[in-house]
Formats: sequence, C-alpha cells, structure tokens
Amino acid sequence: MFKAGVDIGSRTVKVVLIEAEAKKVAAWGITDTGPIPARTATDLFVDILKEHRLNRRDVLSVTSTGYGRSSIDWTNQTVTEISCQAAGCVALYPQLRTVIDIGGQDSKVIALSEGGLVRDFALNDRCAAGTGRFLEMLASIVDVGVEELAALAGRANEPIEMNSTCAVFAESEIVGLLAQGNRAADIARGVTEAIARRTKSLAGSLSYEPKVVFTGGVAKNRAMVEALEKHFACEILVPENPQLTGALGAALLAGKAKTA
Repeated sequence: MFKAGVDIGSRTVKVVLIEAEAKKVAAWGITDTGPIPARTATDLFVDILKEHRLNRRDVLSVTSTGYGRSSIDWTNQTVTEISCQAAGCVALYPQLRTVIDIGGQDSKVIALSEGGLVRDFALNDRCAAGTGRFLEMLASIVDVGVEELAALAGRANEPIEMNSTCAVFAESEIVGLLAQGNRAADIARGVTEAIARRTKSLAGSLSYEPKVVFTGGVAKNRAMVEALEKHFACEILVPENPQLTGALGAALLAGKAKTA
C-alpha cells in the first residue's frame, strides 16, 4: 500500500508516492502547472498510477500542498508548504536545521528545532525579486534558457551590483545595463548575488543555524547555490531532486493531522 503527496506550485506540479510502511519513494512525477492546476495535478496522479499498474484503492491517503493545494477535492487533507518542506527535507537530512526554498513566485526560510519541527519561518510572497520569476525575467531579457543562467553567471568577470529591490524596476535596470555595454554574464552573476542577499535578509529575522538545505527549482542553479554559500557563510546542501521535497513531505504527512 502507498501514500501520496501532491504539491501544486505556481510553475510545476509534483506528485510523490511512498510505500506506506517502509516510507520509501516508490514513484514520482513532475510537470508544468499549466493554466488549470487542478486538472494538471489530477492527470499527473492518474498517469503515475497507470505507469506503475496501481489503482486508487492502493493509495491509503493523499495530502496536497502548495499554493494550489485547495484546488483539488480528491485528497484526504491539505497541509501548508512550510510543514511539508520541513518533513520532506528532514527525511533526507535528519540533522537539518534550516531550509531555504525558492520557487517560481515566492521564497521562504524555515528554521527547525533540534527534533526537526518547524520553529519559525519567514516568507517572501509579495515581490518577485527574490524568486525564480526574477531569473526567468533575466533569461528572457538576455535571450537564454533558464537552465543556461548558471553557466552564464559562471563566465562573469565582475558581478554588477543591482540597485533595484523591485523586480519591475530591476527589469528596466537590466535593459539599461545591457544598453550601456555591460556583459550579460556579469549581470547574471549580479542577479544571483541580489537574490542571495535578499534571501539572507529574509533569514535575518530568524535565529537560523547550519545545516542548511536549499530546495525548489532555483536550487538547480549552481551559481545560485554558490551565491547563497557566500552570503550564508556555510555549505548549502541540495537534494538530488530539489523540487520534490514538498511533495515528499506531503506524502510522509499523509494520514496525519498536521496543518501548521
């Protein structure tokens, strides 16, 4: 028998199935959220079951999380991203004390107690300047794929400091910097530094400590990892699949009454 976690994010939907007793990952999937998140989540869940020759009755409990967690009516419970990220990351890193999660539309820092429980958290969901949306905007302006930004930033000679703290103004600033003849690589490095500074500032309201784990789609950007290590002055650990930790945590919490 299995339990499932469904994480409906602003950019992607993730589903993780775990064995109910062993709590080992049995299957997972990820896809773009699309215009109708509920339909995307349902289709992905059904496709995973079919691929592994399972029926809905083989899944004891399903938990949904993410910004679209309430958009589907076939789960057993909904749980916040904070609790799910903590549970998923602690399962991978038992000594974990801090989670940095940067997604498409928000970023968060979660401080954990010694026992792996959420002690405090800080959330940036009002401005795109510290999120994956900022990197998507940069990629569009310099005409490269988002997955190419890390390599681009790696070719920087000197990062250009971004003065704008708002993504809307930063877009104009980037266009202006390019018009002045500045290298795209130096701008890309400057943007990663800006996001890292903003994340460190977000964490400043918490009494966080190492060991630090970085999750979300932005965690796949190596330049971003290096920038965070510089500003947090410690090693930043990245899971093999950093986008799946929320869905993993949701699966682990399936059937448990946990909403904080």
